[in-house]
Amino acid sequence: MPELALPDGESRPVRRRTLAILVFAVLAAASVVGGALSGTVPGRTSSSDAPSAVASAAVATPTPRATPASLLPPVPVPVFDRSARSIDDPASAWVVVNKHRPLQPADYSPTDLVAVPVPHTWQPQLRQEASAAVEQMFAAARDEAGLTLASNSAYRGFAAQTRVYDAAVAARGVASADSSIARPGSSEHQTGLAIDVGAESGRCSLQACFGDTPEGLWLAENAVRFGFLLRYPADKVAVTGYEFEPWHFRFIGADLATEMHDQGITTLEEFFGLPAAPGYS
Repeated sequence: MPELALPDGESRPVRRRTLAILVFAVLAAASVVGGALSGTVPGRTSSSDAPSAVASAAVATPTPRATPASLLPPVPVPVFDRSARSIDDPASAWVVVNKHRPLQPADYSPTDLVAVPVPHTWQPQLRQEASAAVEQMFAAARDEAGLTLASNSAYRGFAAQTRVYDAAVAARGVASADSSIARPGSSEHQTGLAIDVGAESGRCSLQACFGDTPEGLWLAENAVRFGFLLRYPADKVAVTGYEFEPWHFRFIGADLATEMHDQGITTLEEFFGLPAAPGYS
């Protein structure tokens, strides 16, 4: 074993010291190589030695997940309330008047009749709500389609309906009159909610051919928007008891008119589950 010469001239064995130095060097080299491989620097705390901020945040606030559609509560579908208004009260916009359901009382007269400011054959009167809807409908026909509509008849009281019906019976007989003219007390015109509409030109007024005119076609397509129902369709004579009247429109309100249109139901009798009324009881 070589000896190390000291400044004072003495020498002592260096085996142990040399071995210790070699061991330290090897350990230091291993630490440097390990740090390079792990991305750490000797003497510094490794990121693996303590939880990272990102890892801690991930544990503390987990990513929210959407609830599967199958686990969501069902969305309730609104159901139309058919009992919202009376179908018996003559003052109700939903009142059903036909050959089986006369007005009660028979000489009923609305209390809110107003003059309807539209072109007409005879000055029309309707209940306030129906009158406003007619004005809007006539204005839309003019603005949207360039059509000028006119009223041929609107409110008729018990006495006026008596005169109209008696004249029809005298001219055509009871059976023929009953097919197109309501008996006094059984007419929708008496409610102040019905109007006979035609073209201002008079073409096909109060005739079945009105349904094929631009005015008749527009009304059949658009009257529902204003709360009106084409009351006597061509394919429902056995239900309503009246011949096809493409000019006769009944105000029932936009909510009911829309519901009937969406369901494809064209008569009040069928919508409310009432018996057909082809003839007088």
